[in-house]
Amino acid sequence: MDILNNRYITYDKIKAFVEPKGNDLNEFGVNYGDVLFQRSSETLEDVGRANVYLDNKTALFGGFVIRGKKIGKYNPLFFRYLLSSPHVRKRIVVKGAGAQHFNIGQDGLSKISIFVPTTKEQERIAQLLDLIDERIEVQIRIIEKLQSLMKGITNRIVEDLITNTKSVPFSEIYQMAGEGGTPDTTKTQYYAGGTIPFIKIDDLSSKYLTKNKDFITEQGLQKSSAWIIPRNSLIYSNGATIGAVSINTYKVATKQGILGIVPKSIISVEYLYYLVKSTFFDNQVHRIITHGTMATAYLKDINNIKVPLPCMNEQRKIVTGLALLSNKIEIEQRILFYLQKQKEFLLGNLFI
Repeated sequence: MDILNNRYITYDKIKAFVEPKGNDLNEFGVNYGDVLFQRSSETLEDVGRANVYLDNKTALFGGFVIRGKKIGKYNPLFFRYLLSSPHVRKRIVVKGAGAQHFNIGQDGLSKISIFVPTTKEQERIAQLLDLIDERIEVQIRIIEKLQSLMKGITNRIVEDLITNTKSVPFSEIYQMAGEGGTPDTTKTQYYAGGTIPFIKIDDLSSKYLTKNKDFITEQGLQKSSAWIIPRNSLIYSNGATIGAVSINTYKVATKQGILGIVPKSIISVEYLYYLVKSTFFDNQVHRIITHGTMATAYLKDINNIKVPLPCMNEQRKIVTGLALLSNKIEIEQRILFYLQKQKEFLLGNLFI
């Protein structure tokens, strides 16, 4: 950046004090380029979340939003990225206050100085980040199309198997299965320094479970209903978020609401993975959900679902075909991951 041509502006330069006056658009109207700040949140990190209105149609804003009225010359798209950058977020967050609900007001925002480049450079930075965002959107659509194709092919295969292959109760396809358990979260000795991978819903985001964020100790394992699930088992969410599934590539324990299913030798774990992701299985599970404090598909009820079980050779053929498409999806997901990381890097380094 050409520092000599840059300048500092404060929130005061673009703000407007707003008093309630009915539905008068002149007072509560949000126009192109106006900045909107979230003034209240239960978490400090969300205080002052900001966005820039980029629609040419005037809109109204609510009582928990502070509007920064555009009165100066700046690139609105640039400011959208600037206000979401870690550098500016840190400056805004420290102005939040409150015991239970954090708040930030116009006085707090007025004291924040933001370093901005010339309008020409603002435009160039905004164009770069906008292009990355467009590429991310394209990548998301590619993945969604591939996932839809995978779902359609899987459903067709399972439908054909139901018609032409013998079905057995789900209970007959595994040698061991059970829900996990969550050690008492108030006991630090159950978690601190733990080496046992502890799987939560967020970890079940891809076909193969290759990494996780949380761990428990041996003591935590012994003091809960969690158990060690052998590698190459099926990890299936049966509580709250029902239907998330992965194949673990290493030994793990799971929290309550996640099943570990160790398949028998008569069934391929990969075939089982595609089977439980089918619309057929999903519909069968949703018929037996118990609704209480938390919606749950209990193993005792899943056991009664009849599933098609072709011979092992047929399973291998099915898996080979579907795996090609699965691999393609995983490649596209990695591309999306790196695009998002690229944007994250730029947001963290362009606005220092």
